[in-house]
Amino acid sequence: MQIAVMGAGAVGCYFGAMLARAGHRVTLIGRSQHVEAIRQHGLLLEHRDFKDHVRVAATTDAIGVVEADVVLFCVKSADTEAAGRLIAPHLKQGAVVLCLQNGVDNAERLQATIDQIAVPAIVYVAAEMAGPGHVKHHGRGELIIGASPSSASIAATFTQAGVPTTVSDKVANELWLKLITNCAYNALSAVAQMPYGRLFKVDGVTEVVRAVVRECTEVASALDIAVPENIDETVLALAGSMPNQYSSTAQDLARGKKTEIDYLNGYVVRKGEELSIPTPANRALLVMVKLLEEKTQQAI
Repeated sequence: MQIAVMGAGAVGCYFGAMLARAGHRVTLIGRSQHVEAIRQHGLLLEHRDFKDHVRVAATTDAIGVVEADVVLFCVKSADTEAAGRLIAPHLKQGAVVLCLQNGVDNAERLQATIDQIAVPAIVYVAAEMAGPGHVKHHGRGELIIGASPSSASIAATFTQAGVPTTVSDKVANELWLKLITNCAYNALSAVAQMPYGRLFKVDGVTEVVRAVVRECTEVASALDIAVPENIDETVLALAGSMPNQYSSTAQDLARGKKTEIDYLNGYVVRKGEELSIPTPANRALLVMVKLLEEKTQQAI
């Protein structure tokens, strides 16, 4: 299978590397510093279980998607439409674009810019870019993808490559489960610049997480999204499975980059306003991250 990764950061590089190791032809489309390092030395994958230099193609140009059967769409949520317009002229007929992004409405927004099928996906992996062309894996590494004519074959291919992938016909519910988890962890990890495991050593964090989850659940229910009854326990358990992981929001702030908080806690706040559902815990986390963004931008 020929695969392209649009927006090859930590998530895209991890899955691209795993698929390339299994013999698939992978092209990474990313920032120049990573592309240059990958071209010279290959992509360094520091997996929890092994370390490998993986040979992949790399470019900064969206034309890199031109021959792809599957595109892993990994750009930031704010860049969805712009990146969609960049790849649209180069996508071949029959290509499938998997949206491996935070938030719940990216596939819908992307679909408005391309003719090919945009399939929502839920990502569960702990990874970071540890340097140019160097992706470090901290845990997990599975995907849940929405139903489409090609989803079953894609899932089988990815699973054989060491990327456990399942197909869900209730992908909206899965997206909200991931959104709620992100709302609970991302801002707290970012504000404290701490990994998930250490957060819960501080008194009060568990109660804040429960408040965030409760608000998200109320908004989801008003939108007819089914949320598991044990969602509190599911969300809290993540810290045990990824104790050393810093949230993507924390990583963005540490690098002076704009975060996706508007598409996480900010999305819940906006929907809450539309539905007249109070979301004070989510709003507080949103504002704290926005303040840190402002401080970071002023420093730059």
